[in-house]
Amino acid sequence: MISVTIEGLVKRFGQTTALNGIDLRIAPGELFFLLGPSGCGKTTLLRNIAGFYIPDEGRILFDDEDVTKLPPHKRNTGMMFQSYALWPHLTVAGNVAFGLEERRVPRPQIRERVQAALASVKMEGYADRKINQLSGGQQQRVALARALVIQPRCLLLDEPLSNLDARLRLEMRTEIRRACKENGLTAIYVTHDQKEALSVADRLAILDGGKLVQIGSPKDVYRRPRSRLVADFIGETNFIPGEVLGTDAAESSECRVRTVYGDFNGCITNPNWRPNAGDKALLSIRPECWKLQHPDPYAPTINIVRGCVGRSVYLGEIAQYEFQPSADGAAVLKMYELNPREASEFFDSEELLAVVDATDVIVLEA
Repeated sequence: MISVTIEGLVKRFGQTTALNGIDLRIAPGELFFLLGPSGCGKTTLLRNIAGFYIPDEGRILFDDEDVTKLPPHKRNTGMMFQSYALWPHLTVAGNVAFGLEERRVPRPQIRERVQAALASVKMEGYADRKINQLSGGQQQRVALARALVIQPRCLLLDEPLSNLDARLRLEMRTEIRRACKENGLTAIYVTHDQKEALSVADRLAILDGGKLVQIGSPKDVYRRPRSRLVADFIGETNFIPGEVLGTDAAESSECRVRTVYGDFNGCITNPNWRPNAGDKALLSIRPECWKLQHPDPYAPTINIVRGCVGRSVYLGEIAQYEFQPSADGAAVLKMYELNPREASEFFDSEELLAVVDATDVIVLEA
C-alpha cells in the first residue's frame, strides 16, 4: 500500500500540451478516479504513472521513491486495459501466471499465487479453461487476477469495464472495489462513466485541457461543482443565467441571484470567486432537487418557479418531467420525481409550483 504523489507534471506531444502542471496526491489504499471529456489528459496521466510515457517536466513518487524515469517493469504496477489483453492460446491459469513467469518466480510459488488470485476474483474453478470459453465478465475477472497476482504496489485501470454490458458493469464495479480493498491496493482508475465513478471511487478528479479542475469525494463533486464544466459533466443539471443581487456577508457563501424565473438564494462553491452586485452568474440546479406542489398562498416568493408539467417519462422508480414556466422567455426545466405519484395529479392542474432549497442551488461564475 503506497501513496502516489505527482508534482508539476507536464507532458507534450509536439506542439500540444497534454498535461499542464498536474499536482496530485493519492493516499495509500485509496481508490482514485480520473474523469473528464475526451482529450482532457486522463489516459495520458495514467500512462505517465505506469511508465509508458516519460513526462517533460515534473516528477512522480511512489511513497518517497522517485519513479519518474523508471521503465514500467521496474515500477511493479498492475494494469487492467479496456481490451483485457489476454493471450487466447493460453489457459486462464497460464494468463494469470504470465507476469510471475517473466519475474522468474519459482514454479511451486507460481501455482500457489495463481490459485489465490483466481480465488480472490471467484474464478478458482476455471483455471484450465481457454479464454475463448469465457464470457466477457469472466475474462475481465481473469484480467483482474493477472493484475493482482504480481502483488503490485499500485493498480492502474484504463476504462476496464467499457466493453461489458450494463449488468456486468454493475457486477464488476463491486468486484473491483472489493478486490482493491481486500488486497490493500492503491488504485488509479480512468473512466468516462460517471455512475461508475460515483459508486466506486473514494475520491475523484475532473480534468479539462490537461489541468485538474476539481478534486473531491463523489458526493462533494456532484453536489458542489465549482464550474459549469464539472456541473455539466457529472450528472444532469439545469443551467439558469442571472445577475447577482448581493451576498449576505463578505465571507459568506450565500448569494442571491435574479433570473427570468424569479429570484433565487444559492451557494457559491468556487472559493476563488467572490461576485459583486451586478455580476453575471449561472445557477446549476439538479433535476432531482425540485419539489412539485400545488399553489399555496403562503409559499415563499424566492426559489420558486410557477408553471405546469408538459411531457413526462415514467421509468418506474423515477418520473422525468419537462416543466414549462409561466414567465415569458423562460426555458423548459428538467425535473425528476423519485417514487412518482399519479401523473394525472400534476397534469390536471393548471398551475404548479416548483420549489428548490437554497442548499441545492449552486451559484457559478458565468
